[in-house]
Amino acid sequence: MPQIITPDTAESALLRLTEVVKVYDGGDAPFTALKGINLDIHTGEFVGIIGKSGSGKTTLINMITGIDHPTAGEIIIDGTPVHSLGENDLARWRGRTIGVVFQFFQLLPTLTVLENIVLPMDFCRMWAPRERTERAMDLLEQVELADQANKLPAALSGGQQQRAAIARALANDPPILAADEPTGNLDSKTADAVFGLFERLVEQHKTIIMVTHDNDMANRVRRALHVSDGEIVEERVLRPRHGA
Repeated sequence: MPQIITPDTAESALLRLTEVVKVYDGGDAPFTALKGINLDIHTGEFVGIIGKSGSGKTTLINMITGIDHPTAGEIIIDGTPVHSLGENDLARWRGRTIGVVFQFFQLLPTLTVLENIVLPMDFCRMWAPRERTERAMDLLEQVELADQANKLPAALSGGQQQRAAIARALANDPPILAADEPTGNLDSKTADAVFGLFERLVEQHKTIIMVTHDNDMANRVRRALHVSDGEIVEERVLRPRHGA
């Protein structure tokens, strides 16, 4: 199918997928989850990836984050050929370049909220050690959780845990946030608050890629990609990206 790109094709993309294929070994019958995906995403876009269960949308975001590897094709993000990185280099690259937000938060239960946010900075050796706690507290202020800093995740509500997870994803100031069903485990009011936080981050020039099955959320992003049977079958540009 034709390449899916934004209207300003002359500008260099922050993220580019070229003919990305993913085949899973299903034993008797291998399963092709992605079928030659072509996609450009630019700095400051808020992109929603929508589709039914099994459509390939989570596989697609796993390609972008490096959680999974393509069977064929190229993934270039901010000039880095992600598809060719080894596991150690990939982990360091991901820690600096993409903040990942999961549906079920995945905060480490034995660390405080503050310690969860400092951890990515320690892992990637970002910021001076004496600055990490201060930065973590600044991020907790941004997500309105500074008063919960010394609590364990289990003491927080679902919405608070998701906001803490977003703060953790922002710890190393990555240019991209990738979120897989980030509101899927939240009530509608809390989901709306989390989405509002994403919108504010886009205004700060973050690039956000969000997988969702929620049509209301999909209608609020700036660009929506509909995935079906491993292909991008429709694109809707709902609002121009920030600064375009």
